[in-house]
Amino acid sequence: MAEFAADVKIDCKGLTCPMPVVKTKKALNQIAPGQVLEVTATDPGSKSDIPALVRNMGSEVLETRDEQGSMIFLIRKK
Repeated sequence: MAEFAADVKIDCKGLTCPMPVVKTKKALNQIAPGQVLEVTATDPGSKSDIPALVRNMGSEVLETRDEQGSMIFLIRKK
């Protein structure tokens, strides 16, 4: 996979639904189009909830990976 550099990173580890989605939405609303947001989450629901949120907001998930029990999402705001 290609490497993408995150402009902004948020840590949602240990948070349960709906907080990872709430924090992701807030962060996406605060960054400029074209910027990349990195979200780290441990809540199992995030695996489907965060990509669904990103699609609904018209942005794109560039990469999703599992690392040491955490899910990492790289999201480009459109």
